[in-house]
Amino acid sequence: MEQLVKFIPLFPLIGFAIIGLANRRLSKGVTGVLATGSVLASFAIAVIIFMNRLGGDGQAVTVTLFDWITAGNFSAKFSFLVDNLSTMFLLVITGVGTLIHLYSIGYMHDDDGFRRFMSYLNLFIFFMLLLVLGDNYLVMFIGWEGVGLCSYLLIGFWFKNIDYSSAAKKAFVMNRIGDLGLLLGVLLIFTATGSVTYDSVFAQAANITIPVVTTATILLFIGAMGKSAQIPLYTWLPDAMAGPTPVSALIHAATMVTAGVYMVARSSVLYMMAPISMDFVAWTGVITALFAASIGFAQTDIKKVLAYSTVSQLGFMFAALGVGAFTAGVFHVVTHAFFKALLFLGAGSVIHAMHHEQDIRNMGGLAKKLPITHATFLLGFLAIIGFPFFSGFYSKDEIIIQALAHKPIIGYLLIFGALMTAFYMSRLYFLTFMGKFRGTEEQQHHLHESPLSMTVPLMVLAVLSVAGGYLLQGYMEHNLTLGAAVTASTEIEEHTLHGLHNVMWGVTAAAIVMAVIAYVLYVVKGQRPSSDADMKGLEKTIYNKYYVDELYESLITKPLNSISSFLSNWIDINVIDRLVNGTGGGINALSGQLRLTQSGNTGFYIVAMVLGMALLVAITVFM
Repeated sequence: MEQLVKFIPLFPLIGFAIIGLANRRLSKGVTGVLATGSVLASFAIAVIIFMNRLGGDGQAVTVTLFDWITAGNFSAKFSFLVDNLSTMFLLVITGVGTLIHLYSIGYMHDDDGFRRFMSYLNLFIFFMLLLVLGDNYLVMFIGWEGVGLCSYLLIGFWFKNIDYSSAAKKAFVMNRIGDLGLLLGVLLIFTATGSVTYDSVFAQAANITIPVVTTATILLFIGAMGKSAQIPLYTWLPDAMAGPTPVSALIHAATMVTAGVYMVARSSVLYMMAPISMDFVAWTGVITALFAASIGFAQTDIKKVLAYSTVSQLGFMFAALGVGAFTAGVFHVVTHAFFKALLFLGAGSVIHAMHHEQDIRNMGGLAKKLPITHATFLLGFLAIIGFPFFSGFYSKDEIIIQALAHKPIIGYLLIFGALMTAFYMSRLYFLTFMGKFRGTEEQQHHLHESPLSMTVPLMVLAVLSVAGGYLLQGYMEHNLTLGAAVTASTEIEEHTLHGLHNVMWGVTAAAIVMAVIAYVLYVVKGQRPSSDADMKGLEKTIYNKYYVDELYESLITKPLNSISSFLSNWIDINVIDRLVNGTGGGINALSGQLRLTQSGNTGFYIVAMVLGMALLVAITVFM
């Protein structure tokens, strides 16, 4: 049955090829059906494989497509690895991806680049599937670079807007910085083990020295920091809001930003051998979670609030991986895909109704005008703040429990981060849907619910945001084991576990209190975020994201631009160009003089030949 896995990435690739080649010869309706249907077909096969594995022995299966690289003693096959980890990611990528494709049919239908957009989505899904299916680091790297390319194309989809093009370039460059670390890590692993195949590398892991495995895992994590937007390589992700809203949902919910989490989880055997790397991952995650959550307090763009929320939630996932709770981290990837995709698509529905207005200061009172969008967004909001028995309640609590059990300081900081999340997400919800409408009369007159192609995905994701955590909790705990060492490292004594669960109920109650405080502030008292001109002090600092972008501009971008300008204007023009032009000019001058020897005088030619032969004889005799 696992042999069917080769068709999972094939269908989106075929969809991309047909739409890309046919382009305007296909109607928008056919394009939408083809793009969505190709990912839906992949999802159907993923479900079949998942159900088959549930009834089987759960052993990993390798499916080889062809021999890929052979050089000396090195060989790499283009193979897919089908195990519980890759199967779970297949379900998330293709399932949520199908809903986002369906949503895009309604959201992007009137855009002139609709066909190009749908083909890009298909290509993105193809590369993401390669990333999680590869049975070695090289196949994973192809998918890794592919999603980076597609994110550039999708973020800069409206490329005629200079700011959007700049955001796409920023994402591309920052990801390349991280990718260099990933590539160096893979090369170091190959040097130490002679292989890049997961099974072979992990089998030889015990023979790798601690300094080497520590260096390799930190380099791998640098790649994850770029792709999954961790400090300091996180600033590209909020700017990626320049892309259409379905892109935000696809990149920030279920796919690209979770690639780093997948890679670290897949390499868990190596990370468990490197305590320094584990601490580095954990502290990077928790600092990112708190830092990004604090920025969410003052943002007024509905999509940017969700973007910083994504950065923060990714921090939670890496904190889990860093304390050895790999299963909990992956569990949160899945539940986050449900509720964050729902929140982004819900935000897109609001923006669609508000005629592209994204400032929550100009919203309010939308609950009555957009009943389906409001109801589904509310369920996603409750899931992300960890309301009891919603999906986020199970996964986020599991992360905090594991952290408290193994690194208490990390656990307490994550609790603080969870309370921050409850407040700024409540602020977003109440300012958007509650109170009085604060937009223009024209906007109010045209407020309307989105079409079914947009609301049906919202309803499906809402169901998953409510029930997904409960349904998957048992499966994740018993089936998603990432190595015996990992399982042993995360065991918690029963009485300790019971006490931590009691603590988490207190944390949940505190999160609800934070939501109530936000309700009092923004609904009962009617407070509004300050206008840009009126912002002062800490609020202005947070609103401007602590001026990190400006700091990068001053410390990195401007010096590099100055160096580039110097190299271009002085070294290139005054040295290299003069050297090249001078060489050409000298040759022209020399050849001009040599032309004079071509006089047509036979006597001169005979003398020259005799002198030449005499010179050759002299060289032969005396040298």
